[in-house]
Amino acid sequence: MFRSYRTFPVCGLSAMRRSLRLFLFCLCAGFSVGLLSGCAEEQSSSGLPPGLGVYERQKAVLETPPPPPPPEPGKEAPASEGVPVVGRFRVKFETTAGEFEVDVDRSWAPIGAQRFYELVKDQFYDNCRFFRVVPGFVAQFGINGDPGKHRKWNRQISDDPVIKSNVRGTLCFATSGPNSRTSQLFINFNDNANLDKMGFAVFGSVVEGMHNVDGINPQYGEDPNQQMIEETGNQYLQENFPELDFIKKAVIVSESE
Repeated sequence: MFRSYRTFPVCGLSAMRRSLRLFLFCLCAGFSVGLLSGCAEEQSSSGLPPGLGVYERQKAVLETPPPPPPPEPGKEAPASEGVPVVGRFRVKFETTAGEFEVDVDRSWAPIGAQRFYELVKDQFYDNCRFFRVVPGFVAQFGINGDPGKHRKWNRQISDDPVIKSNVRGTLCFATSGPNSRTSQLFINFNDNANLDKMGFAVFGSVVEGMHNVDGINPQYGEDPNQQMIEETGNQYLQENFPELDFIKKAVIVSESE
């Protein structure tokens, strides 16, 4: 007996082999692409450069400084255009330590002089305490006893260049850094020329009654907390530092071009 075997045409077998090779090629190619895509880094959405591993990416995120915060509304340092740069005016202070007068020369520090002028016109310094008195150094004041009024003027102004030195009797704005002057002032008890290179621009000087400035009560030194004064006003000072000297009234008594 003869067994019969089913045979396949040669051309059909060749076609099947080609199809099998094409199938295997596509399978391998797809597998390879999958491996490559799994190892590739996605474009970072954090602005970091691509090509970093997980550890490096996390480390870079921690080391990347945050963007600077936007300026606080109402705190921007305004431009100095429109501020008078010449002229003088005199302010009389009536205080519990006696009277004194300050002569302001606008050319020394025009921006600071104009802010001081506006503050006095608004009676800002009336009832302000001399909350920081350091003998041989300065007497500081300028936080209004009414927190609402203090907030009204808690707006920063641009710096003036330093033209005059911080000698005895001169008046200057206190600062917390560049372009940060608001309403706080100090009077120099002695020559403090070291303040010049720190950017403290003098705009006026005591011309009468310096002996009364020297007599301002230094009992509490630097103990009063400025933040507490800003938040609660004179109530905090009266309860905790009742012997502080203060300004009864500050008025402009003369002006000249």
